[in-house]
Amino acid sequence: MNQLRNILACIAMLLSTLLMAYTGESIKQKPSKNAPVFTRVVYQGDDQIYKDNPLADDEFYNPILQGCYPDPAITRKGDDYYMVVSSFAMFPGVPIFHSNDLVNWTQIGHVLDRESQLDVHDTGISGGVYAPGITYNPYNDTFYMITTAFAGSTEIPGVLGNIIVKTKDPMKGWSEVIKLDFAGIDPSIFFDEDGKAYVVHNDAPDEGKELYNGHRVIKVWEYDVEKDQVIQGTDKIIVDGGVDINDKPIWIEAPHLYKKNGKYYLMCAEGGTGGWHSEVIFISDSPTGPFIPAPSNPILTQRYFPADRQNKVDWAGHADIIEGPDGKYYGVFLAIRPNSKDRVNTGRETFILPVDWSGTFPVFENGLVPMEPKLKLPEGVENKSGQEGYFPNGNFTITEDFSSEDLHPRWIGLRGPREKFISFEKKGGLVIEPFEANIKELKPTSTLFHRQQHDNFTFETTMKYQPQSEKDLAGITCVQNEGSNYVFGVTKVGDDYVLLLERTSTEGRWRDRKTTSEVIASTKIDLKKPIQLQVTAVGDDYQFNYAVGGEDFKNLGGVVSGEVLSTNKAGGFTGALIGLYATSGNNSLPK
Repeated sequence: MNQLRNILACIAMLLSTLLMAYTGESIKQKPSKNAPVFTRVVYQGDDQIYKDNPLADDEFYNPILQGCYPDPAITRKGDDYYMVVSSFAMFPGVPIFHSNDLVNWTQIGHVLDRESQLDVHDTGISGGVYAPGITYNPYNDTFYMITTAFAGSTEIPGVLGNIIVKTKDPMKGWSEVIKLDFAGIDPSIFFDEDGKAYVVHNDAPDEGKELYNGHRVIKVWEYDVEKDQVIQGTDKIIVDGGVDINDKPIWIEAPHLYKKNGKYYLMCAEGGTGGWHSEVIFISDSPTGPFIPAPSNPILTQRYFPADRQNKVDWAGHADIIEGPDGKYYGVFLAIRPNSKDRVNTGRETFILPVDWSGTFPVFENGLVPMEPKLKLPEGVENKSGQEGYFPNGNFTITEDFSSEDLHPRWIGLRGPREKFISFEKKGGLVIEPFEANIKELKPTSTLFHRQQHDNFTFETTMKYQPQSEKDLAGITCVQNEGSNYVFGVTKVGDDYVLLLERTSTEGRWRDRKTTSEVIASTKIDLKKPIQLQVTAVGDDYQFNYAVGGEDFKNLGGVVSGEVLSTNKAGGFTGALIGLYATSGNNSLPK
């Protein structure tokens, strides 16, 4: 009998395989009864700065990537420009953008889009992948993306280390990861005119030589292009501390090597990625130094201006320079735009400025004065922001009805692939199969995220859902990290469906941190009809609203503070994320 069962099981498996091959589709199980269906999402930005500064025909907005897109690096091949930014514990990792003119950008996907390339399943949101470098090598017609990837919890970090991937065509995906044999962070790779390659990165001083907290060095290695590995014994410290070690500069990092007119230039961030952030430049006759700092450093910073200045841009630094299609130079870099209470909910964003390199050293044009929200278009370039698939800028509206399974790469997961928890209904609608993990755990969550890109915004979704128990919850979550977030969702308490708003916040730092969660408000709700959930923000003031069956929106919980969603309150490196959320491990319950 057992043998017969085994034969029948094999036949069933064979028929299933043949059916999949015939239809070209995988056979999906029906979603569980506690899986919500999201049928529509509208994100709308409404910042006053864009109303007060309308564009002329020859202008475009800065930043070019609004929201949490920090640590940009850029390269070119002919007329094609490619730019990458940090992604931390978001999955897939390392968003990559393409442009032909440095103004209009299209996100073509992610560099690290497979679990075999990136495993951050137990990583704090500000761990993972950061400070990527991207470089085209014309001598073997290959693109390289090099970065540092940390995994594991904040308390017990595990280091994946420095890694590199390659491709002949960034539009067609990237190789598996090659682990590199050196310590430190923020690597970038440089290919010289003689075909030799070099890696520069941030590292700790030699053992016993650390002079102060934040003392770091920049190292250079020769790189074997055939073996894809640094050449052991070639490492050398080329910057110790920063521009002037007597001033005790902190966190020299994010180095990039360039060559112009026979000279080698090393550009680095200095001052830490906060209020003292800046960009500095050094010069040498050799890629291995000695490097001499420019007499007029920094070449980019916003640190010298009044804290209460209007339309403040701050924390500028972590830059990369490229020659534009017009023969002029441009630099991309990170900066922040805090709200009226000086909170950083949109996170570190990607900006661009022209660079004057007519003299010996490059200088960011208007990078040493308070930055403006608009720039002049390069000659011959048309601003197509938000059109024809280009990344939108300014105030814009994004509407998603999930009628296509070709999900836009702006939607991301956290610590694991989106494909493990999402599916699509034939008539339109996104199904999220809930994981047992909830948003407060260091685990992959069943949450589809969209970055907050404005101080003033509305994010609204329509959801069909009937939870089976108090362990089930679905709705919206606004997340700065696993210990700083809001949950606005529906669960079941006894025989009642309940909509609740919970705030989780963390006080203190590192091992002294204390995280508390509180259900601010809750209400019984009728789920016979779809429910609309909405979060709105005006600066630091957030409101969570709901409507059932097309009725007018009602508020739950009043006006709440966005403080817990701010980088400079919650810590870390990310901006706020807004997610479509489901869990079967809910522990958010009204008292």
